[in-house]
Amino acid sequence: MMLKDIKTYVVGNPPPHYGGRYFVFVKLITNQNVEGIGEAYCLPFHPSVVVKMIEDVFDRYLRGKDPHNIETMWRRVYSAGFTQHSDLALMGVLSALEMACWDIVGKEANQPVYNLLGGRVHERLRSYTYIYARPGDKTDVYQDPDLSAQRAAEYLAQGFNALKFDPVGPYSAFDGRQLSLSALDLSERFARQLREAVGSKADLLFGTHGQMTAAGAIRLARRLEPYDPLWFEEPVPPDAPEEMARVARGTRIPIAAGERLATKYDFARLLQAGSAAILQMNLGRVGGILEGKKIAGMAEVHHVQIAPHLYCGPVVGAANIQLAACSPNFLILEGIERWDGFHAEILKKPIRWSEGFVIPPSEPGLGIELNEEVALRNPYTDTALHLEMAANPIV
Repeated sequence: MMLKDIKTYVVGNPPPHYGGRYFVFVKLITNQNVEGIGEAYCLPFHPSVVVKMIEDVFDRYLRGKDPHNIETMWRRVYSAGFTQHSDLALMGVLSALEMACWDIVGKEANQPVYNLLGGRVHERLRSYTYIYARPGDKTDVYQDPDLSAQRAAEYLAQGFNALKFDPVGPYSAFDGRQLSLSALDLSERFARQLREAVGSKADLLFGTHGQMTAAGAIRLARRLEPYDPLWFEEPVPPDAPEEMARVARGTRIPIAAGERLATKYDFARLLQAGSAAILQMNLGRVGGILEGKKIAGMAEVHHVQIAPHLYCGPVVGAANIQLAACSPNFLILEGIERWDGFHAEILKKPIRWSEGFVIPPSEPGLGIELNEEVALRNPYTDTALHLEMAANPIV
């Protein structure tokens, strides 16, 4: 078996854009016409450029090669152009291609990927969602704790037992910073009202995006501690795990981090510094499924858990499910609400969600198939990136 062809899809994610403005999917095809799907997460270039990068890496390192040889392919791409470094753009490209290879390998073996990585440990996977806005909202759910508490109760009624929210405010190219007193007050009010709304029926996950210095994060954490969040997410920028460790030592709330990291080497620094109790690798950026499994194994040695990150499309979501199912130290899985809406429409068969849990598929490979007709009907035509930071300092 060898890889003979590649197709790419840049899919515009219709309003309300939950999961980002667009998704970049790749399909690999073998000489035996077995197909595999992958997805790249959040590269810092326009997706038309990302497509050219994916095609270039495929032509240089994968075309004509056996998709089973994932370790060899990974090392060659990781070392491309004399790099051998955790380059986020290259790792995003590699992640999509590696993911598609696993889909092919699983289909060829007629096994779900989790059975090829040690076997299924978890029969169902606990999931959480952000508290999202709704069409017709009269206020901003991300800045209105009353509306957010009301929405939390609605999610609770749907079956969720864990909810994430981020009231800290914008993130910028100039973070970390000290939050204003008003931002600290609002964050504390969110935590208090959400805890009152859900009681002990749901965990609260306090999300941030590296907005603070370590000192500023500790100030906020001490206000949040009475409301017992399950985690405090990426409180400082991802480039200094030692500073993240300062926050971890300064609060009783578990620290979660990792969505902006790539490869086992980045995550080794987190573990060595004692920066996080929960690792949030995104399989569309970290280096793929096998790299995620290696990171999960490293974390297991340190008694650290994993919570695969998802703010992209359902192909990364499907890969996350495969990793979570076979990882003993899995904690919880991020989803986009109940994996419905466009995230279901873009697949021929939606991801199965029931009463707060995802049910791992028994189908071979990643257990999903891309609905290419839907993908082609929704091209991305804008110029904005998947996610963007504020260009100026936040006062």
